[in-house]
Amino acid sequence: MSSSSAASRREEKAESTPRPPMRDALVSAAFRLFLERGYEQTTVDDIVALAGVGRRSFFRYFPSKEDVVFPDHERCLTDMTAFLAASRESDEPVRRVCDAARLVLLMYAENPAFSVQRYRLTKKVPGLRAYELSVVWRYERALAEYLRGRFAGRPDGTLRADVIAAAVVAAHNNALRSWLRSDGQGDASATVDHALGCVQAAFGEPARTAQGGERARPAAVAEQPDDVVVVVARRDAPLWRVVQEIESTLGRG
Repeated sequence: MSSSSAASRREEKAESTPRPPMRDALVSAAFRLFLERGYEQTTVDDIVALAGVGRRSFFRYFPSKEDVVFPDHERCLTDMTAFLAASRESDEPVRRVCDAARLVLLMYAENPAFSVQRYRLTKKVPGLRAYELSVVWRYERALAEYLRGRFAGRPDGTLRADVIAAAVVAAHNNALRSWLRSDGQGDASATVDHALGCVQAAFGEPARTAQGGERARPAAVAEQPDDVVVVVARRDAPLWRVVQEIESTLGRG
C-alpha cells in the first residue's frame, strides 16, 4: 500500500468516526493551562474547571493527566494493529510494517500545530518523555509481533523481526522529530518516506517480476566489474563505521 492510499483510508475513517466534542474540549483546555502554568502546576481539577465538565467526564476519556497529552495514540495503535492483521500473504513484510508506521505520521500530520506544541512540552517534562517512550515501545512490539509471524520457521526469524521493527521505529521517529523541530514546516511525508526507504532498501525482499522471478534491487552505483574497492579498518571498529566507509568510497567512485 502506498503512503497516499494509506492516507486516504485514514481520512475516510476519521470522517466516519468523529471525536467527541467534550474530549476535544478537555484536550484544548489542558494544553492551554500547560502553556500558561506549566504541566506540573496544572491539575485535573484545573482542566475540568476550564472545560466546564466534571472529573468523571475527564476520566471517561483519559485514564491520567499524561494521557491527555497523547490523546490519539490508543486510536493509532488500534489502527496499526488492524492494518497489520489485514495483511495478505503476498504483502512484502518490510514494506507492510513501513506502511503501518506511516499511520503514526498521519496522526501527527492531522494537526501540525498541536503536534509541535506536544513535542515542545514533552521535551520539557521528564515524566512525559518516559510516557512517550512507553508508547513508542508498544508500536515497536506491534510491528515485531507481525514480523515474527511472517518470519516464523526461519532460524533467525525472531532476531530479524525485532531488528527490523526497531529500525522502522528509529527511522520513522528520526524523520518525525526533524519535522517537528522545524515547527511542522515542509513535507513530513517526503521526509518519513526517505527514512523508511532506507529500511526498505536494507531489509526488504526484492520485488518479483510478472514471470515470478526476482527483480534485482536498484543499485545506488552502477556495477563496474573491473573495479575493486578495498577498505582498511581497525579490528575493533564498529560495523556501522565500516559500512559508512564503504558507502563513502562507493559514492566517491
